[in-house]
Amino acid sequence: MIDTQGLGFRFAGTNGVLRFPDVRVPSGGTLLLRGPSGSGKSTWLSLVAGLRVASEGRVSVAGTDLGTLSGPQRDRWRSVCVGVLPQRLGLSDALTVFDNLALVYFAAGLPVDRRAIERGLAALGVGALAQRRPQQLSGGQAQRVALARAVLRRPAVVLADEPTASLDDAACENVLALLREHTQAHGATLVVATHDARAVQAWPDAPRLNLPPGGGA
Repeated sequence: MIDTQGLGFRFAGTNGVLRFPDVRVPSGGTLLLRGPSGSGKSTWLSLVAGLRVASEGRVSVAGTDLGTLSGPQRDRWRSVCVGVLPQRLGLSDALTVFDNLALVYFAAGLPVDRRAIERGLAALGVGALAQRRPQQLSGGQAQRVALARAVLRRPAVVLADEPTASLDDAACENVLALLREHTQAHGATLVVATHDARAVQAWPDAPRLNLPPGGGA
């Protein structure tokens, strides 16, 4: 489901290449991407999500070689195949919670499925917040909304970047349980990038990709 070979990325204006170990995550599997802040976890996730283009090597996700796609093709592919829970949640304060989720359908060029949005929010316990704006939410509520957005269209791959970094223990346990339940329910492949020991404990048997400090963003 996720297969990388010889993967490397060069940041603009630099000579060095950030290189990553080869990875293979089977369909429905879970990978813990570990390392301190600045080790390259977010860069690796962005390459797998098609948000950045590899400088070296090959990335194949859900049967698609991302190196063969143009920019618009990658955007369309991502809107169908990948759900991203970013470290900075990226919810627009100009829109309601409902409309933030509706953007998922606009990105895919599809009509908005109101019932699916309502079900997704309700399943994560934030159905009553649909008409609020993100700035009116608590940190835990915003995290749930972002998770609902990530899994809304049942993507084949879910990428979570430091999903527990700013959460207290109770909210952390809740978000991790929801991630696990939703990916297992739909057979999705899950990657969790984290340096939080609480997240590691949630998947004690999952394989790990450990990145050394000082790798990159």
